[in-house]
Amino acid sequence: MEQRVCGRTGREVSVVGLGTWQLGAGWGDVSEAEALAVLEAAVESGVTFFDTADAYGDGRSEQLIGRFLRDRPDAGIFVATKMGRRVPQVAENYTLDNFRAWTDRSRANLGMDTLDLVQLHCPPSSVYATDAVFDALDTLVDEGRVAAYGVSVETCEEALTAIARPGTASVQIILNPFRLKPLEKVVPAAAEAGVGIIARVPLASGLLSGRYGKDTLFADDDHRTYNRHGEKFDQGETFSGVDFEEGVEAAAEFGKLAPEDATAAQTALRWIVQQPGVTSVIPGARSPRQVEANAAAAALPPLEQSALDAIGELYDRRIRAQVHHRW
Repeated sequence: MEQRVCGRTGREVSVVGLGTWQLGAGWGDVSEAEALAVLEAAVESGVTFFDTADAYGDGRSEQLIGRFLRDRPDAGIFVATKMGRRVPQVAENYTLDNFRAWTDRSRANLGMDTLDLVQLHCPPSSVYATDAVFDALDTLVDEGRVAAYGVSVETCEEALTAIARPGTASVQIILNPFRLKPLEKVVPAAAEAGVGIIARVPLASGLLSGRYGKDTLFADDDHRTYNRHGEKFDQGETFSGVDFEEGVEAAAEFGKLAPEDATAAQTALRWIVQQPGVTSVIPGARSPRQVEANAAAAALPPLEQSALDAIGELYDRRIRAQVHHRW
């Protein structure tokens, strides 16, 4: 699989990675055996980038990755984790002492002396503008706890603030055919600064797969049930902030734009991969078959200009008014 340098980390990662929120919690139950099978399938498919967080299952996702890597030390996986969502979301909690404690816990969970990349996990907006926060992150690097740091953001303004920081290696942001705003300023600014762009929520929580109907029900412990209107965390994390019924209709249109030999999900991933300035896209998967299908998107031919234009028109007509002004 094609590899790209992940911004200021200087490390190469696969253009299609693996998001592992679903291996910890938030998407219904995934057994340990199922989770390890997903990780194995990812490696066998050429994936070299796993994204996780200390909050996914309160560390379960990190622990599963750590167990897998102990059994597969030759896998060559770059692991990005995140920190900060296990405490009340107030700026005062983003301190050096807490950063040390959080990263030490992640190091233990993952079985790593030095974390490849740690990212602030969508903290309060004021955190991105606080010098002491980034001084503390620099200290983590100096102490050898982390090799590099980045941020995961909700809004484009947060991303631009973080990109201006000289130590920021990467920015993780929601980017998919139903969330185009980052292409306007964030992705070009990151490219100019040498900052990596990690595209998350690439299938709009599965909407872009085209597998859901308006009557589709999700498990009670699935965020697509309990956070549909932002009840537990930012609404943009669930279906990219798009109204579910409207999203189902728009996804049906999107599916008709897929090339003959590609699924709708693969088309969405291919669209992201070919955006200039994107480092990697991190779809989640609950089965080896999903992993393999996602990874195969990296080998698809670039979408033709007519398809790109049609995707833009669909966004403008059905999605823009819902999300563009919010994030």
